[in-house]
Amino acid sequence: MTIFYHPDYIAAARAFATTRKAGWVWDDLRTRPIAGLEWREPESATFAQLTAAHDAAYVSAVRTGVPFKLASGNGFPWDPGIWTATRRSTGGVVAAALKAWRERVNTGSLSSGLHHAKREHGAGFCTFNGLAVAALAVLAAGAKRVLILDLDAHGGGGTHSILGSDTRVVHVDLCTCIFDRHPAKAPSTWDYIQEPPSYLPTLEARLAQVEAVGPFDLCLYNAGVDCHENDGGGGINGLTSEMLRRREEIVFSWARARGLPVAFVLAGGYPSDDHSQEAVVALHRQTIEVACAA
Repeated sequence: MTIFYHPDYIAAARAFATTRKAGWVWDDLRTRPIAGLEWREPESATFAQLTAAHDAAYVSAVRTGVPFKLASGNGFPWDPGIWTATRRSTGGVVAAALKAWRERVNTGSLSSGLHHAKREHGAGFCTFNGLAVAALAVLAAGAKRVLILDLDAHGGGGTHSILGSDTRVVHVDLCTCIFDRHPAKAPSTWDYIQEPPSYLPTLEARLAQVEAVGPFDLCLYNAGVDCHENDGGGGINGLTSEMLRRREEIVFSWARARGLPVAFVLAGGYPSDDHSQEAVVALHRQTIEVACAA
């Protein structure tokens, strides 16, 4: 299985999980390789690819830093590295999506900071919405229908704001935090889970529900791990590492049984005093292990 990564992913000046995590996971996988995993460096997303999902004025602001307020809408003070990092990491999502769709294989990119970014501005530590950019790139290349499965702790309101009216895209959003909720219109769904016992059954029910409106050419999977019980970014007590591994097994087994290729990204997961950097990396590693095995 191919994973996309480039050192540019961590080029932003601001040190934060969203801007550094790809490097943490990359270092872990180089130290402890997973059999069958290969690496590829993606090209940066083009201006045309970015402006398919975002206003040209916003993309230009991120490129130049002017106006500064717009360029810093993701929540970080703008610096030139933000353009370098987010353009390359978005290119990684596009590359993974196109490879998965064309070759009917699972792929991934060590990208995060995607689903809150809206057409006109960034938000919630997200600069460009790589999920929307990649979905539109695959559709432009000839795909007919794309499933976006968002299991980050937070809602993907940015993704909905860009793609919510596109009937070629179905967006399943399962959250443990109400931040960036959105008014999903069937067959897309938005769920807020507060009790861990309902988390996996709700996921299975939503997958069964979208199956009835398929088929799909690609699943873009926003594999956030910030719903974990020790994560301060949106976790709920009782949602364990074992449950998240089972979540990944459900997703990739469901897709494999239907011949549906999956392109995944890292999404949320935040270290804290009670949740070490190593623990966050281990949760992301689970996703990669299960995807590779599938």
